[in-house]
Amino acid sequence: MKIEPGLSALVTGGASGIGKALSVALAEKGVFVTVVDLSEEKGKEVASLVESKNAKLHPKLGSPTALFIRCDVSNSRDLASAFEKHVTTFGGLDICINNAGIGSFTRFYEDQADAWKNTVNVNLVAVIDSTRLAIKTMLDAKNPGVIINMGSAAGLYPMIFDPIYSGTKGGVVMFTRSLTLLKRQGIRVNVLCPEFVETDMGVKVGSKLVDLLGGFVPMEEVVKGAFELISDERKAGACLWISNRRGSEYWPTPAEEAKYLIDSSKFRKKLAVNAPVNIQLPQSYEKIIVHTLSHNFRHATRVIRAPLPLPLGPHQVLLKVIYAGVNASDVNFSSGRYFSGNSTDLASRLPFDAGFEAVGIIAAVGESVHHLRIGTPAAIMTYGSYAEFTVVSSKHILPVPRPDPEVVAMLTSGLTASIALEKARQIESGKVVLVTAAAGGTGQFAVQLAKLAGRKVVATCGGKEKAMLLKELGVDRVIDYRVEDIKTVLKKEFPKGVDIIYESVGGDMFELCLNALAVYGHLIVIGMISKYQGEKGWEPSHYTGLCEKILAKSQTVTGFFLVQYAHLWQQHLDKLFNLFSSGKLKVSIDPKRFVGVGAVADAVEYLHSGKSVGKVVVCIDPTFSQQKANL
Repeated sequence: MKIEPGLSALVTGGASGIGKALSVALAEKGVFVTVVDLSEEKGKEVASLVESKNAKLHPKLGSPTALFIRCDVSNSRDLASAFEKHVTTFGGLDICINNAGIGSFTRFYEDQADAWKNTVNVNLVAVIDSTRLAIKTMLDAKNPGVIINMGSAAGLYPMIFDPIYSGTKGGVVMFTRSLTLLKRQGIRVNVLCPEFVETDMGVKVGSKLVDLLGGFVPMEEVVKGAFELISDERKAGACLWISNRRGSEYWPTPAEEAKYLIDSSKFRKKLAVNAPVNIQLPQSYEKIIVHTLSHNFRHATRVIRAPLPLPLGPHQVLLKVIYAGVNASDVNFSSGRYFSGNSTDLASRLPFDAGFEAVGIIAAVGESVHHLRIGTPAAIMTYGSYAEFTVVSSKHILPVPRPDPEVVAMLTSGLTASIALEKARQIESGKVVLVTAAAGGTGQFAVQLAKLAGRKVVATCGGKEKAMLLKELGVDRVIDYRVEDIKTVLKKEFPKGVDIIYESVGGDMFELCLNALAVYGHLIVIGMISKYQGEKGWEPSHYTGLCEKILAKSQTVTGFFLVQYAHLWQQHLDKLFNLFSSGKLKVSIDPKRFVGVGAVADAVEYLHSGKSVGKVVVCIDPTFSQQKANL
């Protein structure tokens, strides 16, 4: 979410400390703020400050831009009223920051008044209640938003002098991180965990401990962290730890997370459709076949209607296709490039089914298929995906949690990036990664996976819209070849060369990348889209001096063809879906809509036009809905 004028935020504990700093910082961006706090004097002062900041950005606005509401956040009724007043005043809720918190410096087992219970109610119960109200407000208004819960480093490791505070903040951390899947409804909930900050509560901590931790964390770092969690669309269920000792880092680290994450293949069935679904099996269905060999996909293919191939063989599965993925190499397939043999042998294969990736719902299974059931969402990467139904061997079924277009993008495009870069990461010199055609189907995965691996990422693209997408994905240096010369930029900004290059364009781009490769560098060739089309199709290229170049710098040039890594598909598909579900991976689907089998040729041509941004997907059946039914 871009923090911009006109948004509205509700901040609990907004009258002092971190809450005050965040309220003022939001106002400086033109955000309307409701300050919720018990202290009326301080609360009104902050609201007045917010109003003055907003007045500079909204000089002609007659309505209020700030609101103070006196409220005990542990009182559920009062808290609900505060949300209601905020929505009545500002018309909606974009940002909710649950910052209210108190410490407990009396030993809880010596606490005669049970004051520790109030700490639990304010620090944990109220955060849960306020998060609930924020979610309900956003869903009712159909207005996606961001919720930031204020945790503490004391929620990540024990604080022995205040176990109640530490326990409540630990609860806030785990509560927030468990809300990751709300991102599917457009709501992101994140938690911010600074170490000691110089606030009224922070100064009560002994100076010796603060000094051991590197001193107080500057307030501006806390504000910066909160704004990062609000702005970064990839962050959902994220926990940002801020300290002077280690700077800002997300917790847990990937290494720690790997210790408890369950392989999604173990619970995939639970995430799948639990009840039978209404899949009407027709007498016939539409599919695309290749009837003549040509790199012109439209010329090579046609839509036909064929009888549904029932009954199934004992080990076969019938998949109802919901979404099919479009790939640059569709034109290689339609020309017979992926089949061995001479032209006579290839012609004898005609006609054959087109398309090689899709997601859908299992509609029927053979009598010997016992590990799959009707209604299970599944992906396939076999020939025949451009069809309303397709029959495949059960061994080719890849169960998935949902038959979504994002999952289609994870197949050929995502798996190629994931597996290829995993192999490349064996090269320890990989400090800078270059991805060509980075705004396409596979490029978007490559740049994000490289960033998650801690690499500096450089990406090439053509066009302002693609460049914007790559910046949103976290690319460190975007080179738009329509504005800048790639060769000049690489030579000037990376004089020692690039360590890993993920290359899919071919032709002149391949040669440019080879010349930009560092000593010990690793160039991965995953395609050559610039060579796929044209009257002559895919012709061999000649790169004079290739052997001499890679010999002189101990470089490696590696070819990567996904088919030869089928044994890794399910493992990496599970990994990609877990990253996507946790908000660490963003999947961009091109917004241009293609519906039905008849739109496939249009989609292939659109992809090759160079206009696409993200993965191009065809919705084969837009009417499908998962309903309980009788099969």
